[in-house]
Amino acid sequence: MTTLHRLRLLLTFHGFKHANKSISNGQSVNITSHSRVSPARALSCHCKDIKDDFHRSAAKGHLTLNCSQLSKCFCTVSVKRFCWNCRSTVELFFCSSCKVIQPPEDNTNYFDLLNCEQTFSVDNQKLQKRYVELQRVLHPDNFCQKSSKEQEYSERQSALVNKAYRTLQKPLSRAVYMLKLQGILLEEGTDATADPQFLLEIMEINESLEETQGQDEVNAIGQSVREKLKDLTEQLNSSLNKGDLRTAKDLLTLMKYFTNIEEKVKERLAEGW
Repeated sequence: MTTLHRLRLLLTFHGFKHANKSISNGQSVNITSHSRVSPARALSCHCKDIKDDFHRSAAKGHLTLNCSQLSKCFCTVSVKRFCWNCRSTVELFFCSSCKVIQPPEDNTNYFDLLNCEQTFSVDNQKLQKRYVELQRVLHPDNFCQKSSKEQEYSERQSALVNKAYRTLQKPLSRAVYMLKLQGILLEEGTDATADPQFLLEIMEINESLEETQGQDEVNAIGQSVREKLKDLTEQLNSSLNKGDLRTAKDLLTLMKYFTNIEEKVKERLAEGW
């Protein structure tokens, strides 16, 4: 009981209310040491201080803790889910026993959802293939003869997969999401701390775009912006690989401005000449 109480306090302190609730409901909570995990799915704990208590209680309950000799570690908290229909354990989308569709899991990691490595340089072909496969089985059209609950869950699962795919498909939104997993949010709108010289450059590009007189001029601006975005994307990839999140955030801010111009270029081209 002491061990459970200490775990509840730890989980509650770090905001893991779902795991704490699962303990109270008798669900199984597994904690396993990892060297790198995202904050959305991780719990920072003093493993050395509590590992002995957990190892002693492992045989008595559902809790396990596999820790290194480090005084601190990151621990992934995974909570077993049970089918709403038959109470068997469930996979990500369907029950492993009765095969009915399940509701989306709260705070699902988009990289896990689409079965791709959590890295900025994702395999777009693999990402698209996974997306198509999931929509083939999750699309609401497949559940029109099922219960209202299954229809609801298919709509929610399909919408979640759509959102995950749209987020990871584009470099800007993918990087923003990766920083969000690390607890770093980008401010909406204009960045007041941006370099004045850079803001002047952006203003001049926007003015040039508004004054263009033909498709060739618009294409020239679009090509220049794409080159800048390509360079920023390469720098961003390098920063994320190094774990330099501050630089990554600064680069993302610059990318937002050029991405906005790129969208304006597309709008101008769509107007026709």
